[in-house]
Amino acid sequence: MMGIRALLIALLVALLILVFLRQLWSRRHYPPGPLFLPIIGGMWELGIKLHEDTFIKIVKKYGNICCVWLGHQPMICVSGLQAVKEALITHKELSERPLTPFFKIFGREMGLLASNGHTWKQQRRFALVTLRKLGLGKKGMEHQIQEEAQQLVESFARAKGQPLDPSLPITNAVSNVICAVTFGHRFSLEDEKFQKMIEAIDVVLKFIGTISHVLYEMFPWIMNHLPGPHKKTFSAHELVLSHAREEIEKHKEQHSFHEPRDYIDFYLLQMEKSRNDPNSTYDEENLAQCIHDLLFTGTETTAASLKWALLLLTNHPDIQDKVYKEIEDVFGSSRSICYQDIKELPYTNAVIHEMQRSKYILLFGGARQCTKDVKLNGYLIPKGAYILPNLRSVLFDPELWKTPEEFNPNHFLDKDGNFVDREEFLVFSTGARVCLAEQLARIEVFIFLIKLLRAFRFQLPEGVKKLSQDPVMRFTFQPPPYKICAVPHSSSS
Repeated sequence: MMGIRALLIALLVALLILVFLRQLWSRRHYPPGPLFLPIIGGMWELGIKLHEDTFIKIVKKYGNICCVWLGHQPMICVSGLQAVKEALITHKELSERPLTPFFKIFGREMGLLASNGHTWKQQRRFALVTLRKLGLGKKGMEHQIQEEAQQLVESFARAKGQPLDPSLPITNAVSNVICAVTFGHRFSLEDEKFQKMIEAIDVVLKFIGTISHVLYEMFPWIMNHLPGPHKKTFSAHELVLSHAREEIEKHKEQHSFHEPRDYIDFYLLQMEKSRNDPNSTYDEENLAQCIHDLLFTGTETTAASLKWALLLLTNHPDIQDKVYKEIEDVFGSSRSICYQDIKELPYTNAVIHEMQRSKYILLFGGARQCTKDVKLNGYLIPKGAYILPNLRSVLFDPELWKTPEEFNPNHFLDKDGNFVDREEFLVFSTGARVCLAEQLARIEVFIFLIKLLRAFRFQLPEGVKKLSQDPVMRFTFQPPPYKICAVPHSSSS
């Protein structure tokens, strides 16, 4: 009896080895990567917590095209300028969004972030056209941004030069720009519903990228029956959707969409126009998801960029003073400045670009999914594989940037001090899924910074020699909590 049992165990082990070897053989044309292990795949080499250099280490070990298995799901990490451009621009088969278990719930296969195919194309095209109708690139929308920037200046001024934490005021101001675009109005900072919405967005973004998030992606059928941070995250996600639905109902009651003034009005008008179109994806749930997506992406990314900007300028007072001098020399202290004026401020433009490069806020660009087998740099990328565009590998490539790890505005200036736009500047990604609100983000960062720098000189609190620049990982890389002193310029306007 014992002999039969031992024989069965030996046969089982041999079978498992054969299955494992067969898998290795079938994947021999895949890119190299960490050894695939049962259940966890290749995640063992990434470690428990993701860091800025997580994928840099993987690339150094396995090359610019490598495969890391998330359980049984292949993830292809694409690094280097040429490989990234080929993947995101040349191969249209790599433009889909992966529908992971978490993002199926978060994006609902609707809206702008996690939709694909006809739905994505229709919703994205509508969003681009509508943002232009609402004044993106014109003085109409800039006026709204100027107003929020002035509110932020007044918020900082209340500290009277004493140490202040700029994080919440910046987040509120940036979020209110998106609210004005989508809802047609801003919220008072004391508005309880607005604060709950900001808190809900924060809960979701803190969850993404954590070990709990990874576990949910790998074992959703187990995690759905267990308590944990994912439950709180889904509740927060639903709260934002609920807020969007309430705003939609208010707009429907007001019947204002025949003279549209905001994103919801334009969308409701489009729904009415497309009522008899069988191919239309315009409906209230897609609209709610679009609002949800705009609030998440429009708040987190721009706010993070502005927080890093103030930290860097405070740590580099010489650069801050040079920016202020350029603004004063070109425009004086009284003339208002619009986004088009950035052309007359080459050093300021270079500083803004270098802030966004040196403190790139994402671990990698938006993930994609392969819709059919593709050859990339000689490797087979199988249908269904997730694609991770490693934009950090481009933004910190020592062959492209003189001092990639340093904050150096000269990266964007020629020998005569003229601004140089560089194709390696991929902070907004590239290709079909390039950031939808890239222009809005550029305008916001410029106007907010100009307004703040004309009003204040940002200094370290007494006794502080330097602010820490070690990032805090969440959906974006955030600066660690810090305080600065916003000291008014004697001639500020």
